[in-house]
Amino acid sequence: MTPRKSASDDGAKVPGAQSHFRALERLYQSAPVNQLFDSTLKITEEGRSRLEFQVTEQAYHAAGAAHGTIYFKMLDDAAFYAANTLVTDRFLLTTSFNLHFTKPVKEGRVIAEGHWVSGKRRVFVAESRLIDEEGDEIGRGTGTFMRSHIPLSGLPGYSDG
Repeated sequence: MTPRKSASDDGAKVPGAQSHFRALERLYQSAPVNQLFDSTLKITEEGRSRLEFQVTEQAYHAAGAAHGTIYFKMLDDAAFYAANTLVTDRFLLTTSFNLHFTKPVKEGRVIAEGHWVSGKRRVFVAESRLIDEEGDEIGRGTGTFMRSHIPLSGLPGYSDG
């Protein structure tokens, strides 16, 4: 695969997209918060991500369905990683996120799909949606992400490959 231009301000060439995608997947798995969830990240192309979550009763609120924090986690992660596929040198930070709940979810597998919408320099916009085991959309969100000063190459998981 030929190197592609990074979305970095200096326009430096980087190794192939597939190695960046695998490094982002390792970064996701290495984050301490993700040890609390039965979830996996898969990136197949630039600007897209897919997460699979297993929702359990441990994530329920008092009325017996998944708490909104779980929706936010899944939607934010999917949109974030879709956007970070375009940035090969820096970690992105979520600066805002809007979410819409469309259906409560109980136990089961939930798919979070993220896709990049706009931005290639400093600020990125990405959308995500959640699909339950019946194939119904249960939530959707839009996030704004900005480049940080944190190099991806220095983060545990990203460079361990």
